[in-house]
Amino acid sequence: MNQHDQLRATQETLNDWRSGEKQALELLKIAGDLRFDKGVELIMFRHDIYDARPSDVINHHLNSKKYIDQVLPVGFTLEIAQMIYNWDQVRPMKLDLGVLACDFITSKGQGLESFVHDRLTDVLDSQQAVEEHCDVVLYGFGRIGRLLARRIISTTGRGDQLRLRAIVLRPKMNDIQAELEKRAALLIDDSIHGRFAGTVELDAENGTMTVNGNRIHIIFAGQPEDIDYTAYGIKDALVIDNTGVWRDKEGLSRHLRPGASRVMLTAPGKDVPNIVHGINQSEARENGVNVISAASCTTNAIVPVIKTLDDGLGIEEGHIETIHAYTSDQNLLDNFHKKPRRGRGAATNMVLTSTGAAKAVAKVLPHLAGRLTGNAVRVPTPDVSLAIMNLTLKKETSVEEINDLLKQASLHGELVEQIHYSTSTEYVSSNAVGMTTTSVVDAPSTLISVDGKRATIYAWYDNEYGYCCQVVRLAKHFAFVRRPFYY
Repeated sequence: MNQHDQLRATQETLNDWRSGEKQALELLKIAGDLRFDKGVELIMFRHDIYDARPSDVINHHLNSKKYIDQVLPVGFTLEIAQMIYNWDQVRPMKLDLGVLACDFITSKGQGLESFVHDRLTDVLDSQQAVEEHCDVVLYGFGRIGRLLARRIISTTGRGDQLRLRAIVLRPKMNDIQAELEKRAALLIDDSIHGRFAGTVELDAENGTMTVNGNRIHIIFAGQPEDIDYTAYGIKDALVIDNTGVWRDKEGLSRHLRPGASRVMLTAPGKDVPNIVHGINQSEARENGVNVISAASCTTNAIVPVIKTLDDGLGIEEGHIETIHAYTSDQNLLDNFHKKPRRGRGAATNMVLTSTGAAKAVAKVLPHLAGRLTGNAVRVPTPDVSLAIMNLTLKKETSVEEINDLLKQASLHGELVEQIHYSTSTEYVSSNAVGMTTTSVVDAPSTLISVDGKRATIYAWYDNEYGYCCQVVRLAKHFAFVRRPFYY
């Protein structure tokens, strides 16, 4: 190629990129219009695209190669998005635009418009339509509480799903203005998850914090019985307790105050349903159930993987070891702690400790009771953990079969929001920060014994944000405001 041809090729490549960015900007505009005008949430192969950069949207289109043997053109998904916006029959739903486009390409004989309308009609007719919203109260505002606030607000849209109405705190300062400013500062800037994409305005006189247009009451209370939520215009609210102070039904039921009708715990519960969304969420809608647990971050990370392998190959027994990021429960420097070893400095030690995740699996998958053991090692990293699952299987298998089962679960079926599948040999813990799935299967690390019966599977998980995304999914289901979905 001579110099002139090289220059022309360089310019053509740049022109193609600019054209793609312009189309991505148009797609983002339509995504915003659908979000606020129609209540339709567009995603691209499970990635949120509202408020994304055009380059991110272009990059997300590359994921189509996991579904079909080609890259989706941005112009094609833009055409579909415009078609959906102009369709009078569209109702609030969550739609994976990438999956819909791939489904059309692999289908035969039907025009694009009729295909899109038929597929979406089937979804809207077969799944519960959502019109009402549910008020939400966050009881506690620590690591999980603040990330839940971020996630709920980022998915509020026009306000017809979860609507964050109040945050309950134990006061730590005499100066309310100063305390609100400190709380807001922690919401705005996070050392791990970065700066919050939005605005936060404080009104200490009226005790409110307005976040991206969501007016949130800041309620200072020593105990649940001190609160009447109806005094704040809140009704039939879901209280999400992220303090962990109460773990059983009796204690959690203290949150059932005037204006609050449901309670969810963001930790393992003792005598309440422990729910992993995607697995046993139907238990949250059984008659009389108004207090549930969203289980632990580790349980949510391992159960979808374990169920996939148990369904496909059968599990005889196993051991789960979690290499877990340190948490605020540990000491920064050596000091007294009531639990063994956790008194040693979190940032300078690997700390061998216990985990209830293996036993918790049995609460979600009862037939595996007594078959799994578990332990944990807390390590000096602030976020993202690694679950190592050593499983004895009923059927002889191979690395390829195990990985294919997990790959297919990550792309199709009931667990696409829970399992992400990585083939990268360069994946490390920081890659998983901000993942919305509960786990990322590290496919190149899968091992199998010579007899084909003992497997080792590695799964990364963002024990903070990934878990919070799962809690929000369950909250929508528990509150009967989960939109019809296509993905």
